[in-house]
Amino acid sequence: MVVFDVDGTMLDVDGFHDELVHLARRVDREVMTVSLASGRTLPNVTPIMQAIGASGFIVAENGGMVWDSTEGHEILSLSDGSRAKAAAEWLATKIEGLDPRGIESNRWRETEWCLKETDQHDLMSQLISDSEWSDLEVVPTGFAVHIVKPGIDKANGLRIALERRGVDPSRVIACGDAQNDIPMFNLVGFSVAVNDEYPGVVEAADCLTDSRGKEGSVELLRALLG
Repeated sequence: MVVFDVDGTMLDVDGFHDELVHLARRVDREVMTVSLASGRTLPNVTPIMQAIGASGFIVAENGGMVWDSTEGHEILSLSDGSRAKAAAEWLATKIEGLDPRGIESNRWRETEWCLKETDQHDLMSQLISDSEWSDLEVVPTGFAVHIVKPGIDKANGLRIALERRGVDPSRVIACGDAQNDIPMFNLVGFSVAVNDEYPGVVEAADCLTDSRGKEGSVELLRALLG
């Protein structure tokens, strides 16, 4: 199986690479199952999986949500995001200009809360660690800042999804671009980074593509097709 992150990896503000959907479908049918593991909400990721037409599962909300409709499994929610939302509202009283409503997809978010990308996530982490919400952590992804319960990460959700399918993580390739992909990289047998902008990502990966972003994912898909 190959598991792709979505934002910054399979698509960007300009959408998919022209060849990506076709290549991903071929890999899914001819080489190995294609699955997705994203920080997006399940309603956001599901249409992307449908567009690709792959037969794998979806891990959403950075591991908080697991859905494998192909195998007939019910949606699994691994955390309650109400504390994260409350923490975001408290942070907004401490950091001027911080909008606690966060990103638009929070309306569908169940296990965490996401604030708009900011360069103040170090301050946010410090404030959270000294507050009544010290049981939560702040995870920047380059697209948003996630407030989430520790242990809820892509590795955790991916591990559950793989166990349901009887797939050994050592037989899985993971492809991503940001710090929230590092736990997933550490779980699987082989990991591919398509971005070198974020600290620790390249170091955690087994391979860095020559191209960046979705071009790097196309590079990987072509390599898998031989």
